[in-house]
Amino acid sequence: MSLKAKKLWIVVSLLLLTAAAYWQAISLDFVNYDDPAYVTENDIVQNGLTADGVRWAFTTVYIGNWHPLTWLSHMLDIQIFGLNPAGHHFGNLLFHIANTLLLFLLLLRMTKAPWQSAFAAALFALHPLHVESVAWISERKDVLSTFFLILTIGAYVLYVEKPRLPRYGCVVILFLLGLMAKPMLVTLPFLLLLLDFWPLGRLQPPGQAGVSREPAGRPATPGKRKSKVARPRRAAAPSVEASLPLALPWPRIRGFVLEKIPLFALSALFSVITFVTQHGEGSVSSLEAMPLGFRIANSLLSYARYMGKMIWPDHLAVFYPYPKVLPLWLVIGAALLLIGITWAAARSAGRFPWLIVGWLWYLGTLVPVIGIVAVGSQAMADRYTYVPLVGLFIMIAWGAPELLKRVRGKEPILAVAAGAAIAALMAVTWSQLSHWQNGVSLFRHTLAVTSDNSTAHDLMGSALRRTGDTEGALAHFSEAIRINPANAKAHDHLGNILADRGRTDEAVAHYLDAVRFNPRDEIFRNNLGKAYFEQGKIDEAIREIRTALDLKPDFAEARYNLGSILGSQGKHAEAMAHFREALRKRPGWAQLHNNLGSALLLQGNVDEAIAHFREALRIQPDYPTAQANLRDAMSLRKGP
Repeated sequence: MSLKAKKLWIVVSLLLLTAAAYWQAISLDFVNYDDPAYVTENDIVQNGLTADGVRWAFTTVYIGNWHPLTWLSHMLDIQIFGLNPAGHHFGNLLFHIANTLLLFLLLLRMTKAPWQSAFAAALFALHPLHVESVAWISERKDVLSTFFLILTIGAYVLYVEKPRLPRYGCVVILFLLGLMAKPMLVTLPFLLLLLDFWPLGRLQPPGQAGVSREPAGRPATPGKRKSKVARPRRAAAPSVEASLPLALPWPRIRGFVLEKIPLFALSALFSVITFVTQHGEGSVSSLEAMPLGFRIANSLLSYARYMGKMIWPDHLAVFYPYPKVLPLWLVIGAALLLIGITWAAARSAGRFPWLIVGWLWYLGTLVPVIGIVAVGSQAMADRYTYVPLVGLFIMIAWGAPELLKRVRGKEPILAVAAGAAIAALMAVTWSQLSHWQNGVSLFRHTLAVTSDNSTAHDLMGSALRRTGDTEGALAHFSEAIRINPANAKAHDHLGNILADRGRTDEAVAHYLDAVRFNPRDEIFRNNLGKAYFEQGKIDEAIREIRTALDLKPDFAEARYNLGSILGSQGKHAEAMAHFREALRKRPGWAQLHNNLGSALLLQGNVDEAIAHFREALRIQPDYPTAQANLRDAMSLRKGP
């Protein structure tokens, strides 16, 4: 079979296998974890691709992130599919399939090893650890940023083959686009340095650099292939392994680092932007809340656990809580494992360069999310492995043939083993996808495979409440608080149920706890203000809602609530100003149009009031309050 035919066969196979493994994703619903903030309750995104939306995407930090390209992709989905989740899931699947095919083509171009490249791409496509990145609509940023990551590396390979300024410019632009989808790509310049070593071979002496065309597991052999001259070089490899740091051409490495300064500058810029935005959102844990020693210990364990789940993908969950205790023996064991693999990979770098490159790819690309800078409340996350596992897959794909190189008839053995691995991964991936049917199924599974998971209980409560099961929701919110009394969201959610039941005093107690544990959350402040208003504490209500607006000036619900309170105090002009500002953010809110119409009517602006009542009824035809207000306004316009 010719290389061209082989390539076509592999591309078609990868496409069909990935589509088959993930096809049920099209039938999945939105979930109540981040999807509301990203899509289903995001008013800007729900307007589709608009000039205002594009401006918002590039100028706004939202939920602690600045990733305008991700926002634009969600807006495009709304433009095409509306709020049909099938279309959004289809978009994620398309990107995952594209990433799989691009990864195969990239590895093939760099290594000229079709079967190893195909197997590495198949592992990437089908591994259950990647289900979270594909099945979760909010993780569009994973598949989108990886799309640009692979394109960036591909552009870099073209630049290496023929260094030209326009080609380097393409590298920079594609890298920038990837960072604007998800800043986890900040490690890419380091990846390019690894690829300079292998498989691009740029660290070899002049005249010998280039892509390795040798069989799997062997470094590129300079000069003629299989010539007798090459044998002494191969025999000398052990001395190179033993003194790898001394054997590296440091002046050339320095040149390659300088070559990448624009890329390092972009990485530094986006690292700062990400830290500042996450810190401003209150997502970055302080050293007092999480000591450095605990972070390092958890990071070591996470590196080992990701490898364990790569080998045996069991008990996968959308949220892993921090363990209460990190056993010292486990931390030491994880550290020794990492040190041992690093030492072995470095020692064998001369003979098996793919080993050190794959290992450092894995270690390096996890650095931004491994937990030294603790962002969020999760100990680890499956989605963080989407790019890093490529390094381990390279080690497996190139290592397996090397292990069997002295075995006769190794090709059938490798083929059967690869087929069995692919079949097993497809089965587990299909099973894991079934847990993503909706929020209830997702968090039921999460609670089944984790313990003492306060966040999962809170999210399960929210999912149940959306289905109308308030008793079940109440139980899960209470359990979330029992496990972690400082879970501010659970206090807020429990307060909402109590407020709906008229138990306002109890609701206020929980809202106060939510504010105490997270004073910078505008939603908690707004809910506390509403509860104070129900208690008749007008000044306290106005104070809390104004604080919410200080934290988030474009918070439409807080504007609406403040306007309603001011209107109840007879301050109609001030109320109208808040209603109009809220409408600018949420033009499709029927209740807001109705209240603005009422304020206008009291000010004598009958025609404008009628227009807003009619708009409220266009949005919500069965809105009796707006119907009555419209009749009253029409009678006033007609006069006696």
